[in-house]
Amino acid sequence: MKRYFLLIFVFISISGYAQNNLNNYRYIIVPKKFSFFKEEDQYKLNTLSKALLEAKGFTVYFDNRELPDDIAANKCKALSYELQERKTMFATNLTFSLKDCKGNVLYKSKEGKSREKDFRASYTLALRDAFEPFNEVQYVYTAPAEATVQQQSNIQNAVTTSASTPVPQTASEPSAAVSETLYAQPTTNGYQLIDTTPKVVLTLLKTSVEDYFIGSTSISNGIVFKKNDSWIFEYYTNGKLISKKLLIKF
Repeated sequence: MKRYFLLIFVFISISGYAQNNLNNYRYIIVPKKFSFFKEEDQYKLNTLSKALLEAKGFTVYFDNRELPDDIAANKCKALSYELQERKTMFATNLTFSLKDCKGNVLYKSKEGKSREKDFRASYTLALRDAFEPFNEVQYVYTAPAEATVQQQSNIQNAVTTSASTPVPQTASEPSAAVSETLYAQPTTNGYQLIDTTPKVVLTLLKTSVEDYFIGSTSISNGIVFKKNDSWIFEYYTNGKLISKKLLIKF
């Protein structure tokens, strides 16, 4: 029973998590000057950041350049890149993060370190060290158009049924396991489940409870947990709680 209430708590806590998926974003904006430096692109660290992000498949722009019309019209289509330095006497320590337009952190790197005495070499090595786990993240851009269509459908359904008598929602019995096996690839904060294409189908973020994950697709968000040796993905669609079995290979 305690685990069930924890399940509900986790589910509620992620209700605003719809955008916390890197696959929903194509663009990243990198500042031309970092706050802890006096000069633009000092030690070429901004250029290196841009190159490392582009190597993952993102389209990256400096903040002092003219942006494409679709980003200029809607800044929420792009993520912001921030780099922080933790000062110590004998080492360079760098951490970067990716934030959405509301300031939510979608990704935060490990702390990259270097003890090189040459400043340029030290900053370069520390940044590359911070990017190492990020390079293992399976990024595949997924256009959020389907999510928009789903949201519009949800609104229409809500209007149509607004006069109906409310009925308490209960979870349906888990549907039969999906026919296709999903393969779990480790990430910094959990796993990404891919099919044989390979395409990222579901992103899992770890929680403090064993075998409980925050699950996110391009159009839905919920929880993934283990029950009776089966993996279950639960999420809401049109106000109805959906429960699906998943076949996952870790």
